[in-house]
Amino acid sequence: MQELPITLYRNEQVRELEQHAIQQHGIVGFALMSSAGYAVFQEVVRYCPHAQSVAVFCGSGNNAGDGYVVATLLLRAGFRVCVVSVSKTEQLKGDALTAYQQHVAAHGIVVPFQADLDLNADVIVDALLGSGLNNPVTDRYAEAIKSINDSHAFVLAVDMPSGLDANTGNIRNVAVKANVTVTFIALKQGLFTGQAADYCGILHYASLAIPETILATQAISAVRVIHKPLPRRLRCTHKGDYGHALIIGGDHGYSGAARLAGVAALRIGAGLVSIATRSSHASVMNSNQPELMCHGVDTTEQLIPLLAKASVIAIGTGLGQSEWASALLTAVILTQKPLIIDADGLNLLADMVGNKIFPHLPHWILTPHPAEAARLLNCTTAEIQQDRFAAVSALQAKYQGIALLKGSGTLIASSEEIAVSNTGNAGMASGGMGDVLTGVLAGLVAQGLSLKEAAQQGVYLHGKAADLAAETGGERGLLASDLIPYLRLGINE
Repeated sequence: MQELPITLYRNEQVRELEQHAIQQHGIVGFALMSSAGYAVFQEVVRYCPHAQSVAVFCGSGNNAGDGYVVATLLLRAGFRVCVVSVSKTEQLKGDALTAYQQHVAAHGIVVPFQADLDLNADVIVDALLGSGLNNPVTDRYAEAIKSINDSHAFVLAVDMPSGLDANTGNIRNVAVKANVTVTFIALKQGLFTGQAADYCGILHYASLAIPETILATQAISAVRVIHKPLPRRLRCTHKGDYGHALIIGGDHGYSGAARLAGVAALRIGAGLVSIATRSSHASVMNSNQPELMCHGVDTTEQLIPLLAKASVIAIGTGLGQSEWASALLTAVILTQKPLIIDADGLNLLADMVGNKIFPHLPHWILTPHPAEAARLLNCTTAEIQQDRFAAVSALQAKYQGIALLKGSGTLIASSEEIAVSNTGNAGMASGGMGDVLTGVLAGLVAQGLSLKEAAQQGVYLHGKAADLAAETGGERGLLASDLIPYLRLGINE
């Protein structure tokens, strides 16, 4: 598997990088197009060595030019190639026109797209729109994309799956579902969050030999999270060296959430873990997990001694929104210790904002899913998902600290940067996964990681544990508790 760059950019930045390379460094535009086409050609040959027929869908812009280059290379390599043109070839200009003319000169076949076209191709190359998408896909382009998706061919997308927004990762009405996407010059941030995971397939990157000095002319928009192993523990050490995580939650009927968080904090390496919960739960919550120290807390006065002993506090898992829950959250916020706020803790925090009782705390991690983020920003879930990068930036600006927007391609925003993690899978769409993440974050902060490091590495390790668990039994039916054994494996990797 190719090791991808860490840095991500907005689509308009990548366009500026391309223009900078052409105008300031004298790199010929057609040379870049030829390199892009060759990169896609290589992946066609690699993934489909026994394929015989290829259909290349082309539009009218430079993405189409890349497609014509691919088609010519495939033709010369002995494949049966048919270019399907969705736009009139008379609309081609510049380098794209040159690529088309070279394909025609090589006796390539170009046919206009028709909705009832019989593709009958082993491979389809999507060179319709790429990253040059500004509006929802309609009319003939939408029909062409539907034809591609309805086929049984292996699909490779050129630069971006057509119809996928390069900045947000959302589809614009309809998008190509690719098996492989080959992207160029720099990684677009939209490839890593939103709906991208269902459309991009395996991602390959081709720099097109753009010098690093050119990339340095653009500010990095976001970064990918990569695993950073913790230092090896010294033999001469004890539990106090690895912090004391306090988990607060588990209102009546919700004891499992706090227990999941507590066990996750233990398995990720916290030295000590306490749980503050309803008295009716405290005596049974550590059944089969005696390492958890469970305390019945029915008043804020009973919570104060536990707060004093904790090095990090996580609140919200199974907390509910009762007066008891609100009182505990108010007491926690008054402390100056690192906090992780999740679930109903976030809903209560949103109420505090609405009632103008709002603290600004740089020492917390907020972990909303899109619906909770919408409450925190007083907007709709659809607005959050419309641009997840903008949403997580707004959360961090409003609430300070670290804002973590969960979902496919979880985003982590600090005052310094936005990071995206791509571990995890669809099996995580089940109850309790967020509780496990809360425990992971608390356990990492307890061991001395900064809030930003804990948030980034915690999301990565949480998703990685889910991926490992899914390998053994599949995604469907994956439980939050299934992740626990793999947390230990991941943190010791």
